[in-house]
Amino acid sequence: MKATLIIIQSDADHAQAKALVEELIGSNAPEDRACMTAQARLIEAYERGRWPRVTPTLPDLLHYLMDQNGLSRSDLIPVLGTASRVSEVLSGKRELSISMVRRLREQFHVSVDLLIAPASTATRTRGRLGE
Repeated sequence: MKATLIIIQSDADHAQAKALVEELIGSNAPEDRACMTAQARLIEAYERGRWPRVTPTLPDLLHYLMDQNGLSRSDLIPVLGTASRVSEVLSGKRELSISMVRRLREQFHVSVDLLIAPASTATRTRGRLGE
């Protein structure tokens, strides 16, 4: 099949490009596979610019996980330590300690990357260690 790559500059172009990939996906011809790979990369670049990923804040993530698992604040006490710690974490006033991260990861099966703020945005507290 002779296919021309679609330069994606609009949502209409995006839809056409995805249709082209769908058309090419069943082909075993090397030129079609190469075209499909190139078009898929163009689609990915457009999607990254159009709909950039936003990492949720820790409180937003925890509220989501609680909602999805039917949990209340009191259900997080065994994981985070005390009711006041749960409140501080859910309000964004306290970061997680390593042990809290471990327990949350074990309970919710989420990536540690979601639970630990990047070094550039993490607030450093002098003289305080963990929990």
